[in-house]
Amino acid sequence: MTTRNAESGGTRVTSPGGLSPARLERMHTIMSRHVERGDLPGLITCVSRRGETHVDVIGEMEFGPGARPMRRDTIFRISSMTKPVIAVATMILLEECVLRLDEPVDRLLPELADRRVLTRPDAPLDDTVAAERPITVRDLLTFRMGFGMLLGADDHPVVKAAQERGVATGVPNPAEPPEPDEWMRRLGELPLMAQPGERWLYNTGSQVLGVLIARASGQALGDFLRERIFEPLGMRDTGFHVPADRLDRLATSYMANHHEGGRMEVYDGVTDSQWATEPAFPDGAAGLVSTVDDYLAFGQMMLNEGELAGERVISRPSVTLMTTDHLTDHQKRISEMAPGTWANAGWGFGVSVVTGRDGIAATPGRYGWDGGLGTNWSSDPAERMVSIMMTQRAEFPFFSNVHRDFWVASYQSIAD
Repeated sequence: MTTRNAESGGTRVTSPGGLSPARLERMHTIMSRHVERGDLPGLITCVSRRGETHVDVIGEMEFGPGARPMRRDTIFRISSMTKPVIAVATMILLEECVLRLDEPVDRLLPELADRRVLTRPDAPLDDTVAAERPITVRDLLTFRMGFGMLLGADDHPVVKAAQERGVATGVPNPAEPPEPDEWMRRLGELPLMAQPGERWLYNTGSQVLGVLIARASGQALGDFLRERIFEPLGMRDTGFHVPADRLDRLATSYMANHHEGGRMEVYDGVTDSQWATEPAFPDGAAGLVSTVDDYLAFGQMMLNEGELAGERVISRPSVTLMTTDHLTDHQKRISEMAPGTWANAGWGFGVSVVTGRDGIAATPGRYGWDGGLGTNWSSDPAERMVSIMMTQRAEFPFFSNVHRDFWVASYQSIAD
């Protein structure tokens, strides 16, 4: 185990993971620059390979006088890194035959039965045709349910209607959505944006899966995740809210105000945090908080093909299915989230999958996902490596130098 803190200094390597101490120091220098420039108050990086774990704790939890030093057990809002967890929870129920992959969801989610589909994404809400088939569990896992994020489409009637009903995709706001049954009712009032199975549309599928998991298991979503994933893996600080006695470990969340030259502003504080109380709607797409060690346990479980320290969460075949690219070439062409999204990547169940090498960190078969509030994770079977970075500056990872530098720096540290 290697632990480094920018405050205390010193690096100690005690296990043969094939990581270079000098290159790990280079990674520290590279990532520290972002803190020194004031791009963000602090961050944590984690590279774990073949039993050797290097954690680097840099900077502070917030900007300004009296800021708390960043700690290894700092709690972060992991936003979309919730999605892989929800996919694993779904696989648990699939393995127990409580759910079936190609079963219509109508049995447990009657709000989504008998769907109408817009003739085009910007059509009036009443310009629809009948859905060609029901939505399935597979559709939810692959984000092909026919409803989700439409970038640059705020003027589309369906997007406006989703925003009015509180079911639109956006920055996580756990205090806003209603309880799950009401959320599903409101979603069910809207037509789909595309036919089920037709195209990849981000986010909503994981939110719906959260409701489906709760109804299928007969438990609140948070309880199911805790009993079946978090407790077996020792993820003690992961959940949908931060208890009062742990708020001192919650980092302040920031977002750039692009109308004022990118000036950093507090998005979510600590004592007044939206995550300080249990949400009415536990958001399966973006609602969890976690720590670097908690998520390392999750990432290592995935790398170990479903098992960690004698606790098997899901089977090897389930991990293989989750981490296989399920999108067709046509679906990738019509479903880009950002330019180049699918150039060398695909989508499995709740995770992105690297399909071609176009950079130092782009090992084919590597999988994982990012959180838009400032976190990222991947597990790499070829390199036997888990990589995690956590900060709380909201940025789109595709365009973030902090995220890009972390991926390059973590992979250049490999010495064998």
